[in-house]
Amino acid sequence: MRPATVSPTATGRRLSRLSIHVCALTALAMPAATAMATQSRDAPADQASAYLGTSFPGPAGPMAAPQPAPQPAPLLPAIDTGPPLVVASTRTVSAILIDASDGRVLYAQSANLVRRPASLTKMMLLFLTFDALDADRLQLTDTVKVSRAAANQPPSRLGFKPGGSLTVGEAIRAIAVSSANDVAVALGEKLGGTEAGCARKMTVKARTLGMHHTSFTNVTGLPGANATTATDMALLSKALIDKHPRRYAYFGTRSFTWGTRRLLNHNHMLGAFAGVDGLKTGYTVEAGFNLAASAKRGNTRLIAVVLGERTGPSRDRLVGQILERGFDKIASGG
Repeated sequence: MRPATVSPTATGRRLSRLSIHVCALTALAMPAATAMATQSRDAPADQASAYLGTSFPGPAGPMAAPQPAPQPAPLLPAIDTGPPLVVASTRTVSAILIDASDGRVLYAQSANLVRRPASLTKMMLLFLTFDALDADRLQLTDTVKVSRAAANQPPSRLGFKPGGSLTVGEAIRAIAVSSANDVAVALGEKLGGTEAGCARKMTVKARTLGMHHTSFTNVTGLPGANATTATDMALLSKALIDKHPRRYAYFGTRSFTWGTRRLLNHNHMLGAFAGVDGLKTGYTVEAGFNLAASAKRGNTRLIAVVLGERTGPSRDRLVGQILERGFDKIASGG
């Protein structure tokens, strides 16, 4: 049976009609000792909750002023053994909107708060993969072996047994579409020798991209010491689009077939909001619901990142509001 589809035009209009009012992001206190999730995957799309987050001002109102960026943190003295970044312990929602053409910040709220990226981590894993493909160090048809450590990863996963294999091209699609943790670890081991080795490479790449508040200790975003900010994830999103424009299309793949299964993209903004064509979702209990999304209308491309929302639907609504207000502002010459 074919899955039900959502009309991009109809749903885009519904999102456009959202009443947009100014309110600050609501800091929702949450005990620092909250246990982290044992899975890095999105909750079901029908999870119900009141909307919590930032709305933009009405059509006549100004955009919220961007937060001043702090001075970049120094490089970690030893990427594999340096002190972990301090992660926010409260459920404050972080958000940022940038113009992808020049990186101009159109809106930011708590965008430099250090927090967990969850499966947005895999965006950097794929960035390294695309770099290796462009440099001919890797081919799409190369074999990726699944180790015991990779096979033992919790969901989301394809369900490989130790010794299984797939191609690099299949691995990219499995990660971009279904956020498969077993495949991510297997690909990370191919790129870095070990998962930890790949995570170090990912941290080094973050530094070269100017992501001064980001570090990785694993390639999946599962509970650990990975850390980032909304600002840094916007930088990574822009770098993926700028440096790998053809391969960026992987993030817009709506479904991925593996055996008899048809796996749908976790990013429910695809096809539901006019212009959204890619990037990544993420979730753990500690991280909250995360999304980096890019949308293009005409000659304008915007990138929105939201970290730490309470539910998947409220995260998607907030991203939709941010993008819609951004397109309206640019169309009006703002």
